[in-house]
Amino acid sequence: MSTTGKQLFTTLESNGTLTVAIEDVTFPDPTGTQVLVKMEAAPINPSDLAILVGAADLENAEYSRGKYVATMPEPFNAGSKARHGLKLPAGNEGAGTVVATGESDMAKALMGQRVACLSGNAYSQYCVVEAAMCLPLGDYSAEDGASAFVNPMTALGFIETA
Repeated sequence: MSTTGKQLFTTLESNGTLTVAIEDVTFPDPTGTQVLVKMEAAPINPSDLAILVGAADLENAEYSRGKYVATMPEPFNAGSKARHGLKLPAGNEGAGTVVATGESDMAKALMGQRVACLSGNAYSQYCVVEAAMCLPLGDYSAEDGASAFVNPMTALGFIETA
């Protein structure tokens, strides 16, 4: 059944070249406890900005349709050497409708439901995510549910460690 769509990726090369681009991809069919979510909303959290732009020089970046290329200055480039050469998806969380599921009862129970999900690849038209990382939204909109994980967990961490 393979599903195709667009997804945002970010790549930082060892020479400091940061490329952020929207690409056409084929999303795998969900298996086991996975679901395929047709994304409808995704917030931009500070943790997302860190991977998308970090300290890159956006003023002098090259912009084209669906893509920008910027330079990551030192010492920030050297501090990011663990990701050099890796094409990484972006978007920690989002919300949408489950359009396909794996074989497990947990996954099947979400079919057709609007869910918030913590996927790490939410800046995408679709994403495959574990059913356990989904929160059914009921009557709430995707826009209202898209921020259900990152900021609430941050606030809870503040409260529990205060």
